[in-house]
Amino acid sequence: MKGVSSANRAGSALKTALICFSSLSFIAYGVGALFTTAMRHEFERYQLGGQRILVGLLQWAAGAGLLIGLYHPWLGQAAAGGLALMMVVALVVRFRIKDTPLQMLPAAGYLLLNAYLCIAGF
Repeated sequence: MKGVSSANRAGSALKTALICFSSLSFIAYGVGALFTTAMRHEFERYQLGGQRILVGLLQWAAGAGLLIGLYHPWLGQAAAGGLALMMVVALVVRFRIKDTPLQMLPAAGYLLLNAYLCIAGF
């Protein structure tokens, strides 16, 4: 049974790393959306300039929710689900403004990552 527990520890460590990666990414993106000129211009390009502050706050809060989810799993799953839905909207926006598939790749990756975290649990 030693192999099983080692596999469980490795899987748990990988999931924790994925949670931390997504969390820190969205906290940073949220802060950027709130405070940087570059993100202000990006939101104008997305034709969502008026939603920039709301989106930044939601991304920051959901990123923090992922970290809190390490101690309160239901909150982490809810945050991951919210981020997955946000990335669906991001892909729709990017498709609407005719971004290239390469420009859509990060949103698609974060959609898959957060959908996995939401479904697989914490």
